[in-house]
Amino acid sequence: MKLRLAKSNSFNPWHNLSLEEYLMSTVKDDEIILYLWQNEHTVVIGKNQNAWKECAWQQLEDDEGKLARRLSGGGAVYHDLGNLNFTFIMNKEHYDLHKQHTVIINALKSFDIVAEFSGRNDMLIDGKKFSGHAYYYSKNKSYHHGTLMVDSDLEKLGYYLKPSEKKIKSKGVDSVRSRVTNISDKNSRVTIENLKQAMDESFVELYSGEVSQEWYDENIDSINELYGKYSSWEWRFGQSPVFDISYTEKFPWGEVEFEFSLRSGEITQSNIYTDAMDTELFNGLCNNLKGCKFQKEEIKAVIEKTMANEEIKNDVINWVDDFEI
Repeated sequence: MKLRLAKSNSFNPWHNLSLEEYLMSTVKDDEIILYLWQNEHTVVIGKNQNAWKECAWQQLEDDEGKLARRLSGGGAVYHDLGNLNFTFIMNKEHYDLHKQHTVIINALKSFDIVAEFSGRNDMLIDGKKFSGHAYYYSKNKSYHHGTLMVDSDLEKLGYYLKPSEKKIKSKGVDSVRSRVTNISDKNSRVTIENLKQAMDESFVELYSGEVSQEWYDENIDSINELYGKYSSWEWRFGQSPVFDISYTEKFPWGEVEFEFSLRSGEITQSNIYTDAMDTELFNGLCNNLKGCKFQKEEIKAVIEKTMANEEIKNDVINWVDDFEI
């Protein structure tokens, strides 16, 4: 097995996400990449999220920050230079979530810090979240990425992110500070640089194999097209029209919002936003709902035919039963 340690010299999220996708598209069958990168003053939203409802993007941009959208699902996160991002990139046959988690856990053990994985996408220290994870799969390649909050500005994190009322109700009214922690709060010796080194060493020790290291700056011609995508308004915001009615619900697997534009009792356009980890979950549903009568039974019939995951499909159908139509 060949191991590649990839580092970005850029703090631009559009560049770093472009590089991440490029590395995934070019990773060889016999290699695994650990990509470490940082973004400055950035909010990154999940692939299927609504930028207007997830963050104070206008205030962020007024404050010279950047809004970015990633390929993976999940929720919105705030990145600053007190945070280190990681991405494990590989062919699907080498994908091993437990092993990937162990790289992080062992890296923190070198600083006498005990961390644990919790729920669908969080890592905790003493019951507080310091790392959120998300996942992306193509035909035969995959990546697992996330944050490692070393010394992030928690005030700004709380200021720029806007959790929905559903999330607030489901998690209680605890402040961001009570639920989130920095790694340096547990051990002040931890810095971004020595955590990078610890991650590299843990990765190489656990996987073993021929190792190479690469540094990437912003002058990479092969990612120009990808950079155009990630920096575009169309990708970051999408063209969201004014909708007549919307419904939002929080499930154990994620939050979902349906937006419908109506004419003469029919759905003329729909958007679906979600922080569910499975980015393919609602594929095709918007198109199939177009032209559907705005009636519970009609909507449920389309969902029944379109969605593949039986458990989640049943949750959504039961939710539609509660729509006030």
